[in-house]
Amino acid sequence: MTVSTEHRYLQVARTLRKEIVDGVYPVGSQLPTEQQLCERFEVSRYTIREALRRLREDNLVASRPRAGTLVVARPATNSYAQDVVSIDDLLAFASGAKLTIDSNAMVTVDDELAERSGLQPGSEWLAVLGFRRADGEDAPVCKTEYYINRAFAAVGRLLQRHSGPIFPLIEDLFGVSIIEVHQEISAVPVGPELAAALKVDPGGAALQMRRTYRTSDGEIAQVTINTHPSSRYRHSMTMRRVRS
Repeated sequence: MTVSTEHRYLQVARTLRKEIVDGVYPVGSQLPTEQQLCERFEVSRYTIREALRRLREDNLVASRPRAGTLVVARPATNSYAQDVVSIDDLLAFASGAKLTIDSNAMVTVDDELAERSGLQPGSEWLAVLGFRRADGEDAPVCKTEYYINRAFAAVGRLLQRHSGPIFPLIEDLFGVSIIEVHQEISAVPVGPELAAALKVDPGGAALQMRRTYRTSDGEIAQVTINTHPSSRYRHSMTMRRVRS
């Protein structure tokens, strides 16, 4: 497969996905036939089939014998699992810790942010910055930074009344599915400004957790960085030997 062909079927999938989300093709309706889509987008049948496969992976359509490709209702919950933990386990801290947003604006990634986030220097992302606090607690649980793909930046308008994870909003608004979350945990020093905000002594250690969320198209939907004082974070994981 050439690069141009790969890009083309992703473009077709994005166009059809947007039309489904916008109601051009409501739930229960039938998408045009493969031949009609080939003529519309001026691409091969293979390209259309790959685009439809992407939509099936996003749980937006289902292909049925003699019924064609139908738009289906997305599941009420959309969980994914790794070998040892689920996405619900990874994000469990958010359910009991409300996010207080300090800033919500587009930023250009500089070298320092690129180093911490893994994002491309010079690219633009919606930066949502704040702190999470548990109910009844004065000291924050962690500092939270969201960097959201500019294609999904409209989600920022919904965040003042939202305290949970952001990626389910992206999925619902844009009809994409987060199918992979890559997590890295590293130790970082606590500088004076962060120490004051987290109510800890400067110079100590913190655990910085970076999660990169990817869609079925391979795009990065968001990067989240949570910085926890070492005394307020514990990561627990159980592994079992697989017996043959």
